[in-house]
Amino acid sequence: MKPAAQSVSAQNTRPNEATPSLALYLHIPFCRTRCTYCAFNTYTGQDKLIEPYMRALAQEIRMVGDTDRRPAHTIYFGGGTPSLVPADLIALTLAACTETFALADPTEITLEANPATVDLEALKALRRVGINRLSIGMQSANASELALFARGHTTDDVRETVRLARRAGFDNLSLDLIYGNPGQTFEMWQTSLDAALGLEPKHLSMYSLGIEDGTPMQRWVARGHVETPDPDLAADMYEWATDRLAQAGFEQYEISNWAKPGYECAHNLQYWRDLPYLGLGAGAHGYAGGLRYSTVLRPADYIERMTTQHEPLPFPHTAAWLDSEVIDAQGEMAEIMVTGLRLTRTGIDTQAFQSRTGRSLWDVYGAQIRQLIRDGLLEQYGNHIRLTPRGRLLGNLVFEAFV
Repeated sequence: MKPAAQSVSAQNTRPNEATPSLALYLHIPFCRTRCTYCAFNTYTGQDKLIEPYMRALAQEIRMVGDTDRRPAHTIYFGGGTPSLVPADLIALTLAACTETFALADPTEITLEANPATVDLEALKALRRVGINRLSIGMQSANASELALFARGHTTDDVRETVRLARRAGFDNLSLDLIYGNPGQTFEMWQTSLDAALGLEPKHLSMYSLGIEDGTPMQRWVARGHVETPDPDLAADMYEWATDRLAQAGFEQYEISNWAKPGYECAHNLQYWRDLPYLGLGAGAHGYAGGLRYSTVLRPADYIERMTTQHEPLPFPHTAAWLDSEVIDAQGEMAEIMVTGLRLTRTGIDTQAFQSRTGRSLWDVYGAQIRQLIRDGLLEQYGNHIRLTPRGRLLGNLVFEAFV
C-alpha cells in the first residue's frame, strides 16, 4: 500500500531543483491546558475558534503562494496541540497545500500530538488524510514531573497513544522528553529515557528545560517554590543520554535530536541548514525571500485578517504579518553558522558555505574558529567544522562568537 502522503501529492509535479524547496510550518495555537513551562503562542478555552481558524489557515496557504507553484517537501503541524483539530480540517489545509505548492512525492507530513487527545478512529482518520509522522509530547515518565508541568496525561496514556498510533498505521513516531527539571534526580531521568526507549520510537527529541519569562515555572523558581534547575546535573544527564541512545542504535544528528538511521526529521533539518521555510498561522515565524518575519498573535485577529485577504501579495507576504526583517549578507552568514553548528555530524561544510555566500569560511570566521578549536569547542573534520562533545554542552558560547 502506498504511504498516505502520496495521496496528498500525487497530482503535483516534481520540484524544480534550481528553486530551493520550502518547508511549511503550520501553527495550531489551541490547547486544553497550558503547560507551566510553555512560552509559545498558545491559548486555552477557544475551541469554538478551531474551525474558522483552520479555514483562515487554508486561505493564508493559498494566498502566500503568489502565482508560482513553488516546491515544498515538508509540512509540519505544530502548536499548541494540533491533535485537537478534527481530521477533516487537517485535510482542508493539506488540500490548500496541494493546490498551492509543488509537493515532493512523498512529502514528510508531521503532526504534534499530546497523549490522550486522540483515539484510534481519530488516528486512522489523520493517517488517511496524509499525516505520515507523529511527534508525541511524552516529556516525562514520572508522575510528579507531569504534575509539575500540568501535562494532563499519564505514562499509561503515552503507551496507549503509541499503541493506537501503530494500529492506525503510523510507523514514523517521535517522542519528546525534557530533562534538567526542578527537583529531577538522575534516576528520574534514567527512568524517563528508558521508558521512552521501551516504546521503540524512530526519533527522540530531548530538551533541557528552559525557564522562560512570563511562565508559571519562572515565577515559581523566582519565588523559591520549586528548585532552581542544576545546570551541572543537566549536563551529566545529557552525556549519559547520549551514550545510552548510541547503545540503543540511535544516531545523534543535532544537539537535541536523535534518530534511527533514515528517520531524521526532514522539516527540522530545513531550519538547521538555514534554508527557507514558511511559517503560517497565528504567532508563526518564517524565513523566505531574504526576510525573517512573524505573524499576528491572537487567533481572532488572525482570522479577521485572513478573511479580508482575497488576492496574493508578493511572496512571501500575507495579511497575517506582524513584523519582518531583511537578512543581509552578513546576517545570513551568521545564521548559517549558528544553525549549522547544531548539526552534530556534519556541522558547517566549508565548500558549501563558499558556494552559497561567495566567501571563504576561513576569511570570514577564521579567527573565531581557530580560537574555538584551541578551546576544545570546535573540531575540523575533513571539509567540515563541527562541535566537539564538550562544545555541544557549551553551544551558546560557541554561537555567540558568530553573532
